[in-house]
Amino acid sequence: MTSIHDDASALIDLGKRYWLPIYHPRELVLDHGKGARVWDTQGRDYIDFGAGIAVNALGHQDPDLLAALTAQAHKLWHASNVFYTEPPLRLAEELVKASGFAERVFLCNSGAEANEAAIKLVRRWAAAKGRAPEQRTIITFRGSFHGRTLATVTATAQPKYQEGYEPLPAGFRYLDFNDAAALEQAFTAGDIAAVMLEPVQGEGGVVPAAPGFMERVRELCDAHDALLVLDEIQCGMGRTGSLFAHTDDAITPDIVTLAKALGGGFPIGAMLAGPKVSEVMQYGAHGTTFGGNPMAASVARVALAKLASPTVLANVERQASDLRTGLAHINHDGGLFAEVRGRGLMIGAVLAPAYAGKAGVILDHAATHGLLLLQAGPDVLRFVPPLTITSEELAEGLARLHAALSAFVAG
Repeated sequence: MTSIHDDASALIDLGKRYWLPIYHPRELVLDHGKGARVWDTQGRDYIDFGAGIAVNALGHQDPDLLAALTAQAHKLWHASNVFYTEPPLRLAEELVKASGFAERVFLCNSGAEANEAAIKLVRRWAAAKGRAPEQRTIITFRGSFHGRTLATVTATAQPKYQEGYEPLPAGFRYLDFNDAAALEQAFTAGDIAAVMLEPVQGEGGVVPAAPGFMERVRELCDAHDALLVLDEIQCGMGRTGSLFAHTDDAITPDIVTLAKALGGGFPIGAMLAGPKVSEVMQYGAHGTTFGGNPMAASVARVALAKLASPTVLANVERQASDLRTGLAHINHDGGLFAEVRGRGLMIGAVLAPAYAGKAGVILDHAATHGLLLLQAGPDVLRFVPPLTITSEELAEGLARLHAALSAFVAG
């Protein structure tokens, strides 16, 4: 008789045989989840501190998301944007109202698509103002991550993601994040159409914008007639403790991109366009087959309402405080972290110099001890659990982390 373990091994072998080998998953097969806990095909449970890379913000099997998906599945799966359907129309209205700045919304399927649309919108806006192609430069920041399409990976100012894909599209310039003086100097060239940034850099190491930096970016964009594009794909939708991360900095963007948590696990992306750009793209300027799919939009409507609720946002604040306290306690015992940084439930623990480059090894130990954890580069452990994680789940996850780190140090 075939054992459960043999079944898992067989499935892993399928991945190694048939997937394009661009991923290196942990050696386990996840099967189902509930809240902030998941189980593999062998029945072993894990506390989920990764939430599908900040996607499952409402945890696993949220009953309201399940109800929305099931109800829509019995009505209409897909129609394309050749026809109107109610869910994406309602979602667009709700996103505009929730944002406080946007006038129109473009719905798509992923964060990369949302950022691709934002890049195209910036260029279209600059073209409409009579600017030559060489005057449509978009500034992005080192350590950023904006996607894997050819344009968004070029916007991503990290060479490791770009290597081998040259020639890269022109029109991007990279600066150091949080360097206001360098940004001021860059604007003197007179060719800047937009500045694009993450209020909290995710893949670059969980690095928040410094106090006052985003306000200065907004001032410089206004002074030089440039757009401010905010990538809130990972840090938005309640992750920092506010529905939109930029409200923590009290600024108004021109474009915001969303994905990940917006669908609670169902693929969806969105680009929100403010007054300067909401009428720039007219009929035929852009498109998508699946964007605004009624099933995705139905789920996202419920996710948006729940993520904006005072209950969820208060839980983010409470659990973020407890997570930092727990990490400080672990660090007091082991001295593994040089720094703990981030906002809300988007936290990065920077490994001390003695352990630099070992984040991936620690993730293996974490999985062995029943904890799903992420990294943000080789030197940073990334904590992005469900925003609905309970105190009990968090405490158990921290206990498992402590055990994993102790095993790592001992090994």
